[in-house]
Amino acid sequence: MHLANRSLVTTVTAVCSAVVLCAALTGCAPQAEEKTKASGASGASGQAGATTEACAPGGLATEVEGKLTVGTDKPAYAPWFSDDEPSNGKGFESAVAYAVAKQLGYGRDAVVWQHVPFNSAFAPGAKKFDFDINQVSISESRKKAVAFSSGYYDVRQAVVALKTSKAAKAKSVADLKDVKLGAQVGTTSLEFINDLVKPDTKPAVYQRNDFAKSALKTGQVDAIVVDLPTAFYITGAEVPEAKVVGQFPNSTDKPEQFGLVLDKESTLTSCVSGAVDALRKDGTLAALEKEWLSDAVDAPVLK
Repeated sequence: MHLANRSLVTTVTAVCSAVVLCAALTGCAPQAEEKTKASGASGASGQAGATTEACAPGGLATEVEGKLTVGTDKPAYAPWFSDDEPSNGKGFESAVAYAVAKQLGYGRDAVVWQHVPFNSAFAPGAKKFDFDINQVSISESRKKAVAFSSGYYDVRQAVVALKTSKAAKAKSVADLKDVKLGAQVGTTSLEFINDLVKPDTKPAVYQRNDFAKSALKTGQVDAIVVDLPTAFYITGAEVPEAKVVGQFPNSTDKPEQFGLVLDKESTLTSCVSGAVDALRKDGTLAALEKEWLSDAVDAPVLK
C-alpha cells in the first residue's frame, strides 16, 4: 500500500476508535444522583431541609398514595385530643396534625388515622404510618431507631398529687425522694423520676396513663409525673381531688420538645420538618397552643 494511503487508513482507524471509546465512556458516566432518603430533619435529626420540588403539595411518597397516614395511641387523651377521637380536629395534637397535613398539601379528607401504641411509635422497625403524633419527646436514644421532625411543642414535666398526700406539700425535688411516684412506661416523665428525683422507693410503672391516674386516685402512689398540660387537665377534669404540685425545670440550652415520629429511613422527614417550621414561624403553633392548652398556666418550679 502506498505510504500516504496507509497513513490515511491509520488516522481514520484511530479516530473511529476514539469515537467508540468516547461513546462507551459516555454510556458508563454517572447519571444525576437520585434523591437520598431523609433519615433526619434540620433542627431535629440533623438532615438538611428538602427541596421545594421534593415537597410538592400532595405529591409525597406516602404509605398510601394520595393519603397521609397519621399514627397515635388509643385512648387518645385530652387535652391533646378530644373525646378519644383524633379525627375530629379537636385537641392540640389533632389540630397540629391537620395543620401539618394542610401545609403538606393534604386536605382533611386525605388524612387517615391509625392506632399505634405509644412505645411502638419509636421502637426499632419499619413503620406503617407517615408520621406519628403522641407526645413523644425528641431524644438522642430514640433517634437511633426513628427520625423526628422539628419540635412542635416545648414540654415541661409536672407532679400531680392528691391534696391530702404528703407529696402535695413538696416544694423541691428533694421533697419527693421519700414519696411513692408513678409514671407511664417509656416516657420522659419516668426518666425525670429516675434521673432527677432518684426516689428512695422504686417508682410504679404503668402501661397507660389511665392506669397511673387510677393508682393516684386509689392511693397506690403518692404522686404521678406527666407533662404540664396533662397535669392541669387531670386536676381540672378527671381527678379534682388532686393538685399540680409543681413542674420540673427544663434545661435552658436544650429544652424538651415533642416531635412528630417518622420511620428512620423516611423520605418525608425533611418535608414534615419544613411544615412544622413554617407553622411555628407564622404563629399557627402558638395560636393552637393558646386555644387548646390555655389551662396549662404557670406552676411552681421544683428545684
